[in-house]
Amino acid sequence: MHERFWQAIVTNDAAYDGTFYYAVMTTGIFCRPSCKSRPPKRENVRIFIDRQGAMAENYRPCKRCRPDGARLPDEEWVMLMKTHIEERYAEPLTLTILADHFYASVYHLQRTFKRVLGVTPLIYLQQVRIEAAKRLLHETDQAVSAIGVQVGMPNAAHFATLFQKKTGLTPTEFRQSIFT
Repeated sequence: MHERFWQAIVTNDAAYDGTFYYAVMTTGIFCRPSCKSRPPKRENVRIFIDRQGAMAENYRPCKRCRPDGARLPDEEWVMLMKTHIEERYAEPLTLTILADHFYASVYHLQRTFKRVLGVTPLIYLQQVRIEAAKRLLHETDQAVSAIGVQVGMPNAAHFATLFQKKTGLTPTEFRQSIFT
């Protein structure tokens, strides 16, 4: 394998999309060079000039980067985003990060998410973070600021303000209401 192909794979270089595809022998899946999946072991990679070559050798298209050009139905696509948010809510997530991860424009991602779920990705992320904070306030005795950091909101004032806006109580009042 040429070094430039390997570098394109490990750096997720979108400039090589359409130039080649890579398949991972251990998974049976093929991807675009820009795929955000975990980089495979170099010795398990096969390079194909076109997707037909990969499919002819029984490799399946990746469900993340869609090298076959097929789009998921909107509902399934949004459910993948929803699961991604639920699993990674503590990480810095922005519309740009989500759009990059799901190969869409910010506008299309936001509009589709809202049409399917009735809320924007940001509002959904906030809901998930607040629910996680409520669990932590109930189940632990961690400081409020530490809980804010743990749920992806390192600014304590912003966390407390958003928590109060969403629940009607400050985090401290919420914790006290549980034990009274």
